[in-house]
Amino acid sequence: MKAYFKNIYQALSSIMIGMSITFRHMFYKSVTIQYPEQRLQLPERERNRLFVNIDDCIGCDQCARACPVSCIKIETIKVTPGDTVGKTGSTSQGKKKALFVSKFDIDLAKCCFCQLCVFPCPTECIYMTDVFEYSEFKREDLLYHFSDLSEVQVEEKKKKAEEFAIEQERKKAEAAIAAAAKKTESPQNPSNENIEKN
Repeated sequence: MKAYFKNIYQALSSIMIGMSITFRHMFYKSVTIQYPEQRLQLPERERNRLFVNIDDCIGCDQCARACPVSCIKIETIKVTPGDTVGKTGSTSQGKKKALFVSKFDIDLAKCCFCQLCVFPCPTECIYMTDVFEYSEFKREDLLYHFSDLSEVQVEEKKKKAEEFAIEQERKKAEAAIAAAAKKTESPQNPSNENIEKN
């Protein structure tokens, strides 16, 4: 019987302790916000979704090499004479662009938001944004494509670069043949003739 009343006392006392804490917190200032209508101001150095300003990208591949999880994939094509990369052929800082960036993909499903890719970029074209709401139903939708070249343009540029490389090899071979022919046609060295006479 004594245990029965002890259990009732413990139950009521624990309820009273819990309710006193609840009533005490009813008069505290609210610390929650009504998200998404209200939003907290993000800190200055927040690390969220990556963005690439492809107009400033020179295809140096330094960001991809710095990435610890290999979530950045870059492919480039050499510029042939008479061709211009983008609108001006240079970055906003005035650096000349010598490569077409045919592929610049970032898989944000792999990204660990370490920001290590941002610092080595010489043109500061890759940076963290304040966008953190980008959940997707499909994993492949988290693969972001930043290249501004279409598949047709990429094929054209590749073909042009291959043709230019073949042309350069042909010119090099012709120059080597011409140099060899010139060497065989030229008279023997006079110093050699003097040695033979003696």
